[in-house]
Amino acid sequence: MLREDRTARLTVLIDPNKKAAFEKLCRQEDVTPSQVVRQLIREYIEDRMGPGWRNEVLGSEKNHAPR
Repeated sequence: MLREDRTARLTVLIDPNKKAAFEKLCRQEDVTPSQVVRQLIREYIEDRMGPGWRNEVLGSEKNHAPR
């Protein structure tokens, strides 16, 4: 699997009550909100681009260390 660089920031405006519920669920599952958002984004991209999206989006394996 290709490693993703985590250098870009995404700012999202959401309802404060939804944010609080989301953060509470993340704590209960012992994951960070960022981990969950990254997973949701990966799933969204794969649903639309197919399972080969990583090579197209992230580039070749020699440019990314394994996870």
